[in-house]
Amino acid sequence: MGKNKLFKFAKLETYHHVFQASFDEPNREDFHLKGQWKKEFFKNDNPLVLELGCGKGEYTVGLGELYPDKNFIGIDIKGARIYTGATQALNKEMTNVAFIRAKIELITSFFAQNEIDEIWITFPDPQMKKTRKRLTSTRFLDFYREILKPNGLIHLKTDSNFLYTYTDAVVKENKLPEEINTTDLYKSDIVDKVLSIQTFYESQFYEQGIPIKYLRFSVPEEIKLIEPEIEIEFDSYRSYNRGSKMPEETKR
Repeated sequence: MGKNKLFKFAKLETYHHVFQASFDEPNREDFHLKGQWKKEFFKNDNPLVLELGCGKGEYTVGLGELYPDKNFIGIDIKGARIYTGATQALNKEMTNVAFIRAKIELITSFFAQNEIDEIWITFPDPQMKKTRKRLTSTRFLDFYREILKPNGLIHLKTDSNFLYTYTDAVVKENKLPEEINTTDLYKSDIVDKVLSIQTFYESQFYEQGIPIKYLRFSVPEEIKLIEPEIEIEFDSYRSYNRGSKMPEETKR
């Protein structure tokens, strides 16, 4: 492990607003703030919003700046990435932003039923070969609705035709309530200051002229989710520098 990563990991240990979970999944106990984030950490009763696979935390920090009357938590397994957003939030003395370093599969260990108001999924790895690892698969949607309030919104922003097509199929197959669905956000008539926040990857894709897709939907408790039977071609319009992996398989 490089010295730079070791430095970042050491710094994260000192940040009061960063929580690093044990990687021991078997027999895992619930996190001590589960169900108590507003009362014990944020010290208010404002809405609680998650960014999953937050990377450098651009949305977590950006949303926190736009909405000081809401609380935001970014979750990612990569501590070196979280360090960027966590440091920005610390330097800006933001009191409505926190980060968790953990696997998203463990999300129900961190949050209680009806504790979350909204979830953002921004440019995740599409996981083309592993349906159960896709952050918009029915497996993960079941996790989300366990912690979301009734009618809590899920936002997906992606450059990936593959992930957009798959998620759109999940929404349609299960007849999920849908608010927005666009294959080219910045050429649509949607005017929303929230959607103007751009992640590191998004700014690169936008400069290359790659359309950004956006879905906003909810997952009612009473619906028994079904995986759609759909075949989707791999995206092939981007080049990567990491070996011979297919484009969408590259870890973001």
